[in-house]
Amino acid sequence: MNRLRVFVKTFEIWIFLICAPLTSAIFVYGVQLHIIPGRIYIHGRFFLLLFLLMGLVKFTRGNAGLKDLFSPMLIWKVPVRWYLFALLFASSIACLTLCLKAFYLGGDFTIFKLNFSAITSLSFVINMILFALVGEVVWVSFAVRQLSKFMNIFFASQIVGLVWGLWWAPIVLFNVGVIEDLPILALIINMMGAAGICAVVYGQTKSGICVWVLQTMLNAACLTFPVAPGAGIQTYWAFSIVYFLVMLGLMFYFNRTKKRSQKQNIAFTKIIN
Repeated sequence: MNRLRVFVKTFEIWIFLICAPLTSAIFVYGVQLHIIPGRIYIHGRFFLLLFLLMGLVKFTRGNAGLKDLFSPMLIWKVPVRWYLFALLFASSIACLTLCLKAFYLGGDFTIFKLNFSAITSLSFVINMILFALVGEVVWVSFAVRQLSKFMNIFFASQIVGLVWGLWWAPIVLFNVGVIEDLPILALIINMMGAAGICAVVYGQTKSGICVWVLQTMLNAACLTFPVAPGAGIQTYWAFSIVYFLVMLGLMFYFNRTKKRSQKQNIAFTKIIN
């Protein structure tokens, strides 16, 4: 048992990244075959992911690991600008995408039609917030944080984004309890962009709450702004690509700023010594 625990602990992050999309596929397939009751599908897919992670962490690191897993959710004292960023980023990208689409169509800004019907249901909003919380804990507080211990934060976030998209793939193919007719490749690009932005926010704040807000607002923006496939597959592709490109720009900017700050600190230390 100790050998097994050592092996699993050594490859903990990789085991999780492999198992996460596999369990999603098995769960969705089980629902399709009516082996798993359909009534647990909406919440079950997210809680299965969370319990998979918690079980793995409990096995490898015990209660201390579980405490560490949720510790970023206790950090809330961060500059207000980061909360504003988290609240407005996704809707800003949606607006930018729609502006580009409007100019492409010859200045037709009638496409800016917001739809708040999906988020008028209290139970739906609670579920959206709850599912964003699961996403924050699983993909950022654990996956990005663990991978970034031995690789660049950009590459860590992109690996996580790819697996995140693969986790969604069976759900998208099932086409139930998700935005309908999502193109999987565009979704993966969107998730890689989302993981990158989450990594930027977490890297600057260490706050799981900020990332939670960011992901909640991404979900809300996709439902309220006409950027989902219902407004045209090309529009969702454009939204995913713009989101990804802006993420690249921000990732480059903050990484360069961090390196410059580190060089200044090293130079300052040499002067003092």
